[in-house]
Amino acid sequence: MIKKAVLPVAGLGTRFLPASKSIPKEMVTVVDRPAIEYVVREAVEAGIEQIIFVTHSAKVAIEDYFDHDFELETILKQKQKFDLIKEITNILPSNVSIVSVRQPQPLGLGHAVLCAKSVIGNDDFAVLLPDVLVKDNSEKNDLSQMVARYAESQAAQIMVEAIPDHLVDQYGIVDVTRTPDVGESIAIQDIIEKPSIGSAPSNLSVVGRYVLPAKIMQLLENIPKGASSEIQLTDAIAMLQQTDRVEAYRMRGETFDCGSKLGYLKAVLHYGIEHPKLGNDFKKLIQDLKL
Repeated sequence: MIKKAVLPVAGLGTRFLPASKSIPKEMVTVVDRPAIEYVVREAVEAGIEQIIFVTHSAKVAIEDYFDHDFELETILKQKQKFDLIKEITNILPSNVSIVSVRQPQPLGLGHAVLCAKSVIGNDDFAVLLPDVLVKDNSEKNDLSQMVARYAESQAAQIMVEAIPDHLVDQYGIVDVTRTPDVGESIAIQDIIEKPSIGSAPSNLSVVGRYVLPAKIMQLLENIPKGASSEIQLTDAIAMLQQTDRVEAYRMRGETFDCGSKLGYLKAVLHYGIEHPKLGNDFKKLIQDLKL
């Protein structure tokens, strides 16, 4: 079973400047919780028990958020704010642990994943890119479905979603023999990074969720380094395809790119109208605007 997940959070967040100059972009709130919590929750719901943050010195706020703040808890107890104590102490289930490792230089997604090798060991694992929030449209979240498919087939899983044809030059696009149904996994022939419009093999873009075998670490170590010295995860996946089956899982849910300002606003809108306490008032506010 997949019990470990790598979350690369060392990026500088340049798309979210100037806010990300002093606040980790992963800590920007979507309604009342930081974006990173939604991603961690997604992993936990899929059965993950160890979250591995690949981070750097400017991201201490992320680690602090998932740690206990005993001073704050004491003050809240004195003020009998028991509902708030529950909110801040139930962020993680007791069986889930957080580990942080440093990425000394930003040398690509593959390098970030490789930084977690000592914690991953010989275990298969998931990778979740924290810029992307995945909103569920089914009882079991999409990552759970990928984990189940991996257990059944031992084929690496890459989450994909259908996008408009005019956007294919902005994403990694998978080459498949046919378009899979939602919730279905099929074999990948190749992954093309940002193909030109008209030459893309499909309209299925890589979302930022992976379930991978432990051997991917060795492949990452063996990737020839180019002029930029970056190590890309897609290169290791291409090497994996030479010996192993790799599948695209077409997601059921919906994605929000919180690394971009517009994507973040979309996330706030969608999560806001479904908030258990604020949703009705928020919807009324939107209706009153008469946009």
